[in-house]
Amino acid sequence: MARRKKGRDISGWLVVDKPAGLTSTAVVNKVKWALDANKAGHAGTLDPEATGVLAVALGEATKTVPYITDALKAYEFTVRLGQATNTDDAEGEVIAESAERPSDDEIKEALQPFVGEIMQIPPKFSAVKIDGQRAYKLARDGEDVEIAARPLWVESLLMDDRPDADHVVLEMVCGKGGYVRSVARDLGAALGCHGHVVSLRRVWSGPFEAAQGITLDQIDALARTPELDARLLPVEAGLTDLPEVRATELGAARLRNGNPGEVIARDVEFGDDCWASFDGRPLAVGQYRGGELHPSRVFNLPSPVDG
Repeated sequence: MARRKKGRDISGWLVVDKPAGLTSTAVVNKVKWALDANKAGHAGTLDPEATGVLAVALGEATKTVPYITDALKAYEFTVRLGQATNTDDAEGEVIAESAERPSDDEIKEALQPFVGEIMQIPPKFSAVKIDGQRAYKLARDGEDVEIAARPLWVESLLMDDRPDADHVVLEMVCGKGGYVRSVARDLGAALGCHGHVVSLRRVWSGPFEAAQGITLDQIDALARTPELDARLLPVEAGLTDLPEVRATELGAARLRNGNPGEVIARDVEFGDDCWASFDGRPLAVGQYRGGELHPSRVFNLPSPVDG
């Protein structure tokens, strides 16, 4: 007999404004405890010293995590010019220095090749797997880590401020899998002066913004209360990049069992990914095929009557 999971069957999204000094996993565990939830996960890891949007999915919302992970994200970060570190951030050891300092115009010009479809090598101290092991573990053990370059879509990369000769503040909008530390490292190399990240904040991630985020202090204060439950966003908040179709009664019955079901669709083409609703609740995500949704994920949510 399977062991029953501890905690409530609660579903939705909680947008956390993550503080520096904690891992993303630690934040998820805090949220899971505070909501007494039996299942939780996050959509996109932030480095421990990074701050900003960490979208935490509870229950059935975890089925929508891939759609947030794949969405565009915006970062604001400060690069320290003149120094390279072994971790590409301020936590590492300085391994190279330069007295060269580029002008504002030189920085703006150097940013241009980083926009569009680029190839990026993740930091040696990252969670990328090499032969089944995390790169950061191999790097900590002193091994010479070689990581293959991978494609990254960068929507925009702009210079926002130049507080002083040693620092530049940048804003980047990018797709899945982007490493801001790699941008700082490679920009420093392109400018001939070295560089690493000294501060990083995720401003938004897909539909979720830092301005709507709850702090860990607020989570502690509201833990195990209806007030914290009220801060949850619905499961469908993770599906805003997909079109919605509406299931018929017969279609809903079939979709609940994981079978293709009849839906009513507008402005949706054959083969499009979309999500189906019924009675005001998300029912399934899948592919639209000529009047039917072929589900890839089915949500097990109570009906409005059930509460």
